[in-house]
Parts: sequence; structure tokens; C-alpha cells
Amino acid sequence: MLIQRARLLDDTVVDIRTDHHIVEVAQDLAPARGESLFDASERTVIPGLHDHHVHMHSAAAAMTSVSIGPREARDRNGLRTALATAHVGDDGWIRAVGYHEAVAGELDRVALDEVSPPVPVRVQHRSGILWTLNSAGLDRVGLSDHPDGRLRSSDPSWSDSLARRETGLADVSRKLASYGVTGMTDATPDLGVVDVVRFAEAHRRGELLQRVHCLAPGKRILHDDELDLDALTAWIDARHAADAIVALHCVTAAQLVITIAALRAAGSRVGDRIEHAAVVPTDCLDALAELDVVVVTQPNFVAERGDQYLTDVPQDEHHQLWRVGSLIAAGIPLAMSTDFPFGDPDPWAAMRAAVRRTTASGSVLGEQERISARTALTSFFGAPEHPALPRTVNPGEPANLCVLAGTPDDVLRELDAGLVAATVVEGRVVYEQG
Repeated sequence: MLIQRARLLDDTVVDIRTDHHIVEVAQDLAPARGESLFDASERTVIPGLHDHHVHMHSAAAAMTSVSIGPREARDRNGLRTALATAHVGDDGWIRAVGYHEAVAGELDRVALDEVSPPVPVRVQHRSGILWTLNSAGLDRVGLSDHPDGRLRSSDPSWSDSLARRETGLADVSRKLASYGVTGMTDATPDLGVVDVVRFAEAHRRGELLQRVHCLAPGKRILHDDELDLDALTAWIDARHAADAIVALHCVTAAQLVITIAALRAAGSRVGDRIEHAAVVPTDCLDALAELDVVVVTQPNFVAERGDQYLTDVPQDEHHQLWRVGSLIAAGIPLAMSTDFPFGDPDPWAAMRAAVRRTTASGSVLGEQERISARTALTSFFGAPEHPALPRTVNPGEPANLCVLAGTPDDVLRELDAGLVAATVVEGRVVYEQG
């Protein structure tokens, strides 16, 4: 395909010849015989966005789940109403997502039984790492005697009894394509070879418009009550010995500190990642820079959850939350992502959050962490293997591109998904704004 009259971020206007990769970039390229043409009409063309941390199966399941976060359910009565009116899936379950203690306090099987209908119900905490099942649900998974019904997502002793939903992935893919997303990295830790193969086959069939890169089995979720430096160091050593990277889920200061210690003991390697880095104490910045590991973070949570943070987190710790600017200033490689479906899937909203650092109510959280619009945009340009290294529109790069209805100045000023006019994956237009 030949993309004609494409305006790049440096404001030059060029033609771009593609197959699966960018073949040629120059002015006034002559169309080859039989070559398909796409007229960019001097609109801005950038590398397609790569979302560096998503959960595809959870995203598909979330599309048919009931949301019960603070904005939707508000309180215990709202939670009861939401569950009473929720759709029971073909598998016999009500699946609810986005729960936070601000709705009705800490949830266990007894509390959930009081507000749920007499069918199997499972409620996912908005962190994504914990489920609460009611008594009917515990019966269904063979855990009738479980004391509190609080089960970790990563525990296969119960989660393997649930059918993984393959439907809905195409809808997720189309939604992401409409944002200009041309690739995703799935950060789900328990994906197996079968899942990876299915993603590849779905892409080959055209059900998944983008390729999905998977971190499993190199992704590890840490829990504050199970932090074991020796065990973590040994796991990192084993991964590196197998010539593989590690990706470590860190959402608390304790998890980050133990991760830094383990990476120091085992040694870091190119490609190692820290996922989220939701809380970064100032005295961790130099250590992270020395390790040279990539931090993949989600500043969209400042906009989505910032008001709750202002209530729940002590004021003298606010500066530690979802850092971006100070990480970059310290020389720490950084890429951004959305954590879809636990975060909003719109990467442009994540960019705006990194630039503005405003909560839903308009409060500012971490003003010193603001970054420029260009830096926010390019933080979604990285390749899956090198998330902190922005791709460019040059020969040899994958022909994954995003066409935006505006000038480069418009794009950087607005950072808005509404500007996405077309999305190109591997040299083929997979989305055009209607």
C-alpha cells in the first residue's frame, strides 16, 4: 500500500510505501502497478500506538460484566441493586468487576451473600488480583467450606474450574483499533502456550486485528504478605538462565523495594520490566536508574482513581503515586499503558492524565510529575520487545501506523482519540473513522 501526502510529527509531508513493514518514505513516490492507495490528505501520520500492559481475556469478559465501582454502585444499596439486575451469563454466573471498599467496605462471602441473588456471583476487586465469591459461587468451584470467599486471581486451584471466554476478543480488538492501537502486550501471568497460540491464530484469521505479545510465563505478581527475597531472586535467576526476561508487578512500596533488592542480587538484563510502579518512594529512583529496567506505568489512574487516592493515601505520600516525570528525569526507561480492563482502554486519556495530572473532580495530584504532550504520546510508540524505545516512521519499521485528523500541533494540543481517522496494521487499513 502507498500512503500519500502523510504529514509527520516534524511537519514534513511524505509518501509512505508499505508491505508488512515500511519500505520507503519519500516525497512524491510513484504508485506501483496494482498498488493500493491511501490518501492521508496531509493529515498527521504517527507510529501506531502500542498498549504495553493489557489483559485481553479479562477485557473481553468485562464487556459482559456488571461494573460495581464507586461511580456505578456508590454504596451497599447500590451494590445490591446492581447485582439483582445483573445478567446471568450462559455459564450460570454473575460476573461483577471494579469493586472498591469505598462502596460497601471489605467484601467477604458473608457480606456478598447479603447483597447478591441466590446464584453464583464472583466480584473482582478493581486491582484485578482478588475475587470474592458468594456461597453459591464457592459451591460451584468446590470450595463450600472456604472461610471468607476471598480468592486470588492467580490461584489455579479455583480459577481453572472457570471456562475462559474466547468470545468478545474481536470486539476488544476493534475498540482498540479505533483508538489507533496497533499492538498490545498481554500482562496476564497465567497465560499458557495454548493461549499464546490462540492469539496468533485469531490474528491470522482476522478476528484480532493486532498482534498480541504475551509476558507470561515471565510475569510475576507480588503480594505484600508473601514477599520472599530469596525465592524472588531464585526465580529471576532461573528466568535469566533460560535467556528470558522478567516482568514484576509492583503496586506498593514494599513490593518495589523487594523487587529492587532481588534484581540487584540476581542482576538485571535488557528487557526486564517493572509493571505499574504505582508507588515509588524517592529513595528508590537512583536504584531503578542503576538497574536500567523499564517501568511500564499507567498515569490514567490519576484521572480515574485520583480522588479516592486523595482520600485514602496520606498527603505526605501523594508525591509517590504514579510517577512519570521524576522517573524520566532520573533516566529510568519508561513506557505507558492503560491496564485495560482495570483502566480505561483509551490511551489518549492516559496521555492527557500524564500531562495534566488532574483527578475527575479537577484536583491536581503530583503536579511535579507532569510531562510534555510529545513525551506522553511517544511513550506509546515502543515496540513490545523494547517498550521504552519509540518507533519512528522510517523504512524497516513495522507498517503499524495511525492517521490523525489534524496537524501535529492539533494532535499534541488535544491528545484526543476523536482525531483518529484511520489505523493501519501491517500495511493494511483495519479501521477508518465513519
